[in-house]
Amino acid sequence: MRWLQFCTLLVLLMFGFVFWDIFTKGAGALSWEFLLTNPRKGMTEGGILPAVVGTTYVTLLTALFAVPFGVAAAIYLNEYAQDNPGTRLIRAAIRNLAGVPSVVFGLFGVAIFVQGFSMGTSLLASGLTLGLLTLPYIVSTSEEALRNVPGSYREGALALGATHWQSIRSVVLPAAMPGIVTGSLLGLSRAAGETAPILFTGVAFYLRYLPDSVWDEFMALPYHLFILSTQHHAIREVRPLAYGTALVLLGLVLLLNLLAFGLRARHKKI
Repeated sequence: MRWLQFCTLLVLLMFGFVFWDIFTKGAGALSWEFLLTNPRKGMTEGGILPAVVGTTYVTLLTALFAVPFGVAAAIYLNEYAQDNPGTRLIRAAIRNLAGVPSVVFGLFGVAIFVQGFSMGTSLLASGLTLGLLTLPYIVSTSEEALRNVPGSYREGALALGATHWQSIRSVVLPAAMPGIVTGSLLGLSRAAGETAPILFTGVAFYLRYLPDSVWDEFMALPYHLFILSTQHHAIREVRPLAYGTALVLLGLVLLLNLLAFGLRARHKKI
């Protein structure tokens, strides 16, 4: 127990140190102008509005693709599929896919969406690629949430005359919803901070306009931060902007995590 407490404290201290370093160096750059204006003068001035909007759009597209398919796959695997070698192989493949490096999904997105389906570098291609990246995690967490629902819930619904699907829809899914929502939001928070998949499929170095459709290229916070930190021609000059961008991205991920825990707590009370 003491070793567990020590390890937990060590992780929290390391996270606190990193967060404090980013906060102290990036808080000075935060302002309404920084959040609501476009970059200017080669991204040495101005704000990050296109990157914020692009990150929001691509995360929403990821959710529209990954969450319905992920939950549907989890329902099938847990409620309908038989326990046989084929099903166990599928579950093992899903767990392995959850650990595949994101750059591999990026290359797969180029081959399938950008070139195979002729989507080009676009919001849609990036959203679908991030959806594939998030899908295994959502399937695994949703199936675990469904598995934790007691079997007596299903038996009671069937005993009252409900069909199999009615018992799932009216009894099992509401009971499993806290775990499903939490897993989905945590998966989306990971997708919002990824750089490699969107680097190949749709993100742009610099744009003066916001995307008008899913076929447009876009800016995103992770890639914008990567450029400011490693590729910019005046790295020292834009370093405060890089820390400010990192703080905004960290805040977005933290907001999604807090939303996940809040919804989980709310569903538990209900």
